[in-house]
This record gives sequence, C-alpha cells and structure tokens, in this order.
Amino acid sequence: MPRSLSDMTLAELWELFPIILTAPDPRWPTWYAAEEALLYAVLPPELSRRIRHIGSTAICGIQAKPIIDILVETAADADLAQADAFLARAGYRCMSVKPGNRSYNKGYTVQGFAEHVYHLHLRPMGDHDEPLFRDYLNAHPEDAKAYEALKLSLWKPFEHDRDGYTAAKTDFVRQIVRRAREEAK
Repeated sequence: MPRSLSDMTLAELWELFPIILTAPDPRWPTWYAAEEALLYAVLPPELSRRIRHIGSTAICGIQAKPIIDILVETAADADLAQADAFLARAGYRCMSVKPGNRSYNKGYTVQGFAEHVYHLHLRPMGDHDEPLFRDYLNAHPEDAKAYEALKLSLWKPFEHDRDGYTAAKTDFVRQIVRRAREEAK
C-alpha cells in the first residue's frame, strides 16, 4: 500500500514531484477558467472577492511548470482559516499557513501529478505582486523570454529542489516588479 503524501519527507515529495517545464499549452486558460468558476461556487464572498490566474502559465508564450497558479483575494478582515473546509470540498489541501496568507494545492497524488495541478494562494486584497509581474511580462515579451531562459537554466540543477528553484528566480522577479511599478507611475 503506498504511503500517504503527508507521511513522505520533503526529499521524497520533491522526487515524486520534480520540476518539469513544458511548452505553452493553449488549454491552460481553459483549465484556469473552470477552476475559477468552481472556486467562486464553493467559497463565500468574503473569501473570494477576486480570483486571478497568476504564475508562468498566465504569461503568454513561455515554457512553464504545467501547474495553474491561482490568487484568491479575500476581504481584508476575512478569517482565512474558514477557507480550509470549503477548499477541501473542492479537492484542495492546505500546505502552508502564515499570517495573512494560506497556500493550498490540488492534483498531487501518491502516484505523482494528476492531469490538472493547481496551486492556490489565499491572501487579502492588494497583498501581492504576482499580477503586476504577470501583466508586465505579458506586455514585454522580451522580458518574458528572459524569464523563460532563466527558468530553463535552473530546471535541471533544481529539478528536485523547489525551494532552491524559487530562490534562484527571486532577483529577476524583484527586478521585474520594480520595473512594473516604475512603469505604472
């Protein structure tokens, strides 16, 4: 009988769920839209003020991990812990709890990735840079291609180290967010 995901070490999980980059898939927006509709249906209004597609699958024309990242923005005073039960009914599992921020995932099985995989980030309205980053890269294809090149260069060295992969992209992401803020002035 396979062990449950919660019984696995981080190293075992990273081995089972390596970083994989794939060509842009025209189905990603459709997968997001279906999940957005489901989330609006299961979450109460204070926990779903706005839902947005973020992450690399929301950036036109670049290779990405085939994981749909979703930002769910809540009312400022919402009790984020209330989302656990609603999201569990939609197949999500809470992965991280921090003050004002909860993360969930869906599509991870003891056999590996499911056909559709989602990362959901639950945060108060306005507490994030991801949409700014996404919009800037979609408006600046040359920077999007530079981001893709960075991701491709990090893929194999960090194939089984998601934290290292994310950390290695941090300076680039900060630079793009800074440019986006300057452009928005």
